[in-house]
Amino acid sequence: MKRVCFVLQVRADRLAEYKERHRAVWPEMRQALSESGWSNYSLFLREDGLLVGYVETADFERALSEMAKREVNERWQREMAGFFEIPAGVTPDQAMRPLEQVFHLE
Repeated sequence: MKRVCFVLQVRADRLAEYKERHRAVWPEMRQALSESGWSNYSLFLREDGLLVGYVETADFERALSEMAKREVNERWQREMAGFFEIPAGVTPDQAMRPLEQVFHLE
C-alpha cells in the first residue's frame, strides 16, 4: 500500500462551510472512494486554509481515474470547486499533486 500526501488551498472565506460539508460527506461518495481504492483517507485543515490530504492506496493515479468515472464524484467536484484556490476549469481532484515522501518511521 502506498501512502500519498497532497496539499490544496481552501479559500479563507469558506473555511467554516468547507468543514461543515465534510461532517456530512454523502454516503454514496464515501462508498465510491472505498470502491475506487481509497483507504485510510484523512483531510487536515489549518486555520489559514492550507488543506493536507493523506490517503493509502495501491495506485494513486488509478484511484483518481476510477473516481473520475463516477457520477457522484462529478457532482461532488462541481460543488466543491468553489471552495479552493485553483485555476478556473480545474477540479479539486485535478489540482491534487502528491508530495514527495522524504521520511517514514515505522
